Amino acid sequence: VTTLLDNTWATPLFFPAIGHGVDLTILACTKYVVGHSDAMLGSVTAGPGHFKALRETSFQLGQIASPDDCWLGSRGLRTMAVRLAQHQSSALAIAQWLEARPEVAQVLHPALPGCPGHDLFVRDFKGSSGLFSFVLDGGDEASRAALIDTLELFGIGYSWGGFESLALPVDPHRYRSVTRREVAGPMVRLQIGLEDPADLIADLDAGLAAFRAVRG
Repeated sequence: VTTLLDNTWATPLFFPAIGHGVDLTILACTKYVVGHSDAMLGSVTAGPGHFKALRETSFQLGQIASPDDCWLGSRGLRTMAVRLAQHQSSALAIAQWLEARPEVAQVLHPALPGCPGHDLFVRDFKGSSGLFSFVLDGGDEASRAALIDTLELFGIGYSWGGFESLALPVDPHRYRSVTRREVAGPMVRLQIGLEDPADLIADLDAGLAAFRAVRG
């Protein structure tokens, strides 16, 4: 059995997938490798015995990357370690702050002891990045929209991993086809960028006030 893993969230710095026995590890380099949201790039790294098949498949599919995007990826690699350290630190501070908020039912960040899968995270990972989500305590789409629309420092974007912070309404339970996972309220996904975490917390505080006002 050949194992493939999307390792974009942790990167090889926080989860050395090849060392854990994964055969092919995949990165959306558009995220933390590039780090500045200005390139489209991806990578696949092959473990022992799998490079030939990977190279042949890549040729057959006609996969290429432009020289400019490759240059931007190499630029990002030079600073990825220090950027990830800041993403990790800021995201953990904000996740812990959200855990203490009465408007928040659950924070889904694997580095937090109360998060499902935390034991596996502690066992296998060397760190965490800036992407996580939280579940609001009650409310509906309108109250969640009020929260997000109030934010001034968070952009609204589907991508993540860049220097800027992003907020996005997400409903992953709608796409589960085998089992259901009931949640206490709407969910919000955050990408914590490189801004001052105190400023981001103040922005989220204003957003939660707007959420309360609409939720009642």
